[in-house]
Amino acid sequence: MLSLRPAAKRGVTRIGWLDSRHTFSFDQYYDPRHMGFRSLRVINEDRVAPQQGFPTHGHQDMEIITYVLEGALKHKDSMGNASVVRPGEVQRMSAGTGITHSEYNDSSTEAVHFLQIWIRPSRKGIQPGYEQRDFSERLAGGQLIAVASGNGSAGTVHIQQDAEVYAARMKPASTVVHELAPGRNAWVQVARGAVEVNGIKLSAGDGAAISEEPAVNMSSPAGCEVLLFDLA
Repeated sequence: MLSLRPAAKRGVTRIGWLDSRHTFSFDQYYDPRHMGFRSLRVINEDRVAPQQGFPTHGHQDMEIITYVLEGALKHKDSMGNASVVRPGEVQRMSAGTGITHSEYNDSSTEAVHFLQIWIRPSRKGIQPGYEQRDFSERLAGGQLIAVASGNGSAGTVHIQQDAEVYAARMKPASTVVHELAPGRNAWVQVARGAVEVNGIKLSAGDGAAISEEPAVNMSSPAGCEVLLFDLA
C-alpha cells in the first residue's frame, strides 16, 4: 500500500529570508492528518537567503538530520561543534537532554537549500551527540546507500532509533530496489527530479508512505535525488 503526500499539499512558511515546506505538521503549520509517519516526525524543505539563518534555538529528545542539496549551511552548537554542511554530507544531532544550535547561510550570493529531518528517539534523556559524514563519493555511484542507522554500521551516522535512512542520486534510466523485512515500513521523499515508486509517479517535493509491501522499487527515466526511510 502506498499513500502519496503531494508536494503542493505541504504546509508553507514564508518570511523574508526563509521559504520552508513542511511535509508534516511543524511550528505554525498544523494538520492532524499529517503528524509524521512511524518514528519520522519532521521533513522540512528549507531555502535560506544569503547572509541569513536560524538564530540560536533549543531542541530536546529528537534525532535531527540535515541533508544539504545546494549551497552550504554553517552550524554552531552548545556542544562546542562548529562546522559547515555541504551537498553530499549528512549531519546528525541527538538532542537528548537538551542542546542549542544556530544555522546560517554565510554566502553573500547563494541561497542554501536543504532538508531538515526529525526522528523520534527510541528513548528520552540520552546524552546529546553530534556527527557529520561525507557520502559524496558513494552517492556518485547512483545506488541507494545507507547514510544513517540505529547501529551506526557501514560508516553511517548513528541515530537513536530502529530506523535506517538511505540516499540515492539515481542516474537517468536507472532502477534501485530496497527490500522491506516483514513488519517494516518505508517513507520515500523526492529531493530533486522525478521517480516512479512501486508504479506511482513522484516529483520533487513529493513523499510517499509505504506499508505492507515486500519492497520499494524506484525507477527514474531522467535521474533524481531521493531519500528512503526504513522504519519499524
